[in-house]
Amino acid sequence: MTIDIKSAWEELKAQVEACTKCELCKTRHHTVFGEGPTENCKVVIVGEAPGEDEDNSGRPFVGKAGQLLTDILEKGGGISRDEIYITNIVKCRPPNNRDPERQEMIPCSEYLEAQLLLLRPAILVTMGRISTQFILNTSQGITSLRGEWKDWRGIKLLPMLHPSYLMRQEEFGDRKPKAQTWYDVRALRKKLDELKNLDE
Repeated sequence: MTIDIKSAWEELKAQVEACTKCELCKTRHHTVFGEGPTENCKVVIVGEAPGEDEDNSGRPFVGKAGQLLTDILEKGGGISRDEIYITNIVKCRPPNNRDPERQEMIPCSEYLEAQLLLLRPAILVTMGRISTQFILNTSQGITSLRGEWKDWRGIKLLPMLHPSYLMRQEEFGDRKPKAQTWYDVRALRKKLDELKNLDE
């Protein structure tokens, strides 16, 4: 029996749009399912939760942090955003852009698991402390985890600093995190090239 991927994807999206598993459903304007290629998807980026811009548009990473992410991918790694599927653990915006709580992430992560099963990416990039700690089930800090390749369920996983963190650090005059992220995105580019060579 073969799975109709397109139908399964649409059904999953509909489930997310109708979801009432946690209190976040009461304050959302839109669910943010994710966007990007659903066939031959090599890389999935996972953030923590939508912000205000994402809640209003229904699209992931479209605010200032998302614009910086796009810039880093394209200029640092020659990677088009169109090549990557981008989503979050939590599909609804937490009030006032607070961090999502564990009781919100656990039920919502079922949707992420289903997305990953359908997309079958070769590489998973966890964006920031919260998504990295949740997916890897660790309390280790993101500054020590970033840039270090992990093996997660047969998928190559690369933790990276969240773009919003980079912006906050630059406000204090600390440009080191941005330099580290440029290094990490080049490592991502190298891994993508290695996978491409294996496919040829």
